[in-house]
Amino acid sequence: MTDIIVIGAGTAGMTAALYALRNGKSVTVFEQETIGGQIASSPRVENFPSQQSLSGLELSDRLFEQITSHGAELELGKVLSVDKKGEGHFVVTSEYGEYEAKAVILAGGVHHKKIRLPREDELVGNGISYCAVCDGAFYKDKDVALIGDGNTALQYALLLSNYCNKVYVCTWFERFFGDQSLVKALKSRENIQWIPNCSLKGFIADDKLTGLQFGYREKEGGFDLAVEGCFIAIGQVPDNKAFSNLADLDKDGYVVADESCTTKTPGFFVAGDCRTKKIRQLTTAAADGACAAVAAGNYIETLA
Repeated sequence: MTDIIVIGAGTAGMTAALYALRNGKSVTVFEQETIGGQIASSPRVENFPSQQSLSGLELSDRLFEQITSHGAELELGKVLSVDKKGEGHFVVTSEYGEYEAKAVILAGGVHHKKIRLPREDELVGNGISYCAVCDGAFYKDKDVALIGDGNTALQYALLLSNYCNKVYVCTWFERFFGDQSLVKALKSRENIQWIPNCSLKGFIADDKLTGLQFGYREKEGGFDLAVEGCFIAIGQVPDNKAFSNLADLDKDGYVVADESCTTKTPGFFVAGDCRTKKIRQLTTAAADGACAAVAAGNYIETLA
């Protein structure tokens, strides 16, 4: 039996593993896709304390080397379910078998909703981004487009307008679905142009993005937009349904938990972007990982 099983090898999960290992606990980390999670695909990370600039892959590799040097075990594969058999006894079922642990930390992260157009994945980091906070500064003095109509999209547009030459905000409807204070602020920025009633149809690019192809929602025809960056902000999706027997989920599927990283089930903890929170960044993910690991260690110490 492992002391702690961590589900997810992103920043939150690997930080949780690090803190648990340094506390003398044995740890197995499960990952179904990419070590490092979403940040592994980022070409540059410049908002992580003490690091002037490094790639997301380099950051992920450093974290992974750090936890494996302390003895972390890695299991590749999707976790299908977690069941609590008693205090200090969880059974984690993956697509390859069953594993036992005294405590479990869920750090599965989220997935950005995608437009699902040809070359979208290929151009991530070469003109396409899902995070203006992470990548916006790379487009200083350039023309960019923002796809989305909610609060996140509005906040991204305002942020981008601080250093981009021109920000085109493109929406399917002729209205925004965000706070009116943000809408008012957006409309007051001279370098933001709102283009309603349009639908993104394709990307114009060689090795990097050079433009976007749009169609109109209510009429024939369309138009091209010359931009070097396209920020897609149409939402994020957690994948927590398999764990709803152990944790409450909100209407959007996020695990209901605060900075204590505890759930309704003693011994089952949550960390990172998959829980309810206001800010989803590397630093908050790392903080969650530390909190969850300490809480899991304390729980194990209470076991008879």
